[in-house]
Amino acid sequence: MQHFPYQLTGPIGSAATFGLIVLQVDETIEQDFRRLFPSRDIALYVNRIPSGAALTPETIAQMGRDLPAAAALLPQRVAFDVVAYGCTSGTTLIGPDRVTDLVQGALTTRHVAQPLGATLAAFAALDLTSIGLVSPYIDSVSGPMRQTFETAGLQVPSLLSFGEEVEANVARIDPASIHAAALQVGADPLVQAVFLSCTNLRTLDVIDDLEQRIGKPVISSNQALAWHMARLSGAPLAADAPGVLTSKPLARPHQGVLPPI
Repeated sequence: MQHFPYQLTGPIGSAATFGLIVLQVDETIEQDFRRLFPSRDIALYVNRIPSGAALTPETIAQMGRDLPAAAALLPQRVAFDVVAYGCTSGTTLIGPDRVTDLVQGALTTRHVAQPLGATLAAFAALDLTSIGLVSPYIDSVSGPMRQTFETAGLQVPSLLSFGEEVEANVARIDPASIHAAALQVGADPLVQAVFLSCTNLRTLDVIDDLEQRIGKPVISSNQALAWHMARLSGAPLAADAPGVLTSKPLARPHQGVLPPI
């Protein structure tokens, strides 16, 4: 058999190369990232992590143990600009510094991102000190998130939860229900902005309308994570990326202290 000569070329991601570790049950974040990063010059490599049918402190703890193996299954010879762990509640309970250590121990990347750190960076970029929170989850998952924001120096005067434990249902929560919950939270005069927590919630199509109705910024997990990855790498977001956040540069990191891991 004749071996035909060939040449090697550069990476697919000439603008940026991203890795994304997605929960096994998450149906939303990949679809959102395709919308938020439409450029053909951005390479996006995705792997799944076992996450359980229900999101609880116990299943999140197991994700922490599984995270290095999931990261290691991303292409090892790729020079990643950013690798992200796509779980807001998971990062809250595992801890952002621990997530970084686990990912960087499994592959080489310039940056590690996750929705919690991205959201805190978004709050800093928008000069926010008080936020309202909409969460899909049970109290044992939503409560620690509120405590984390408060420990970081933010006030959370209003919190609404759908009280859902089954992840398959979270992806099916109607955007109209998310919209209605955000309107109620955003009506609180003590709230400067609304945060829609969870990478599995379908939020992109309601952000712009909510901002017009309540006159305040609306930030979601996937929007904040994509914005943060774009700013860390220099990659372009879609021209129609929703929300006032997407036009903001990265600000100095929030000076609040996160809880110890």
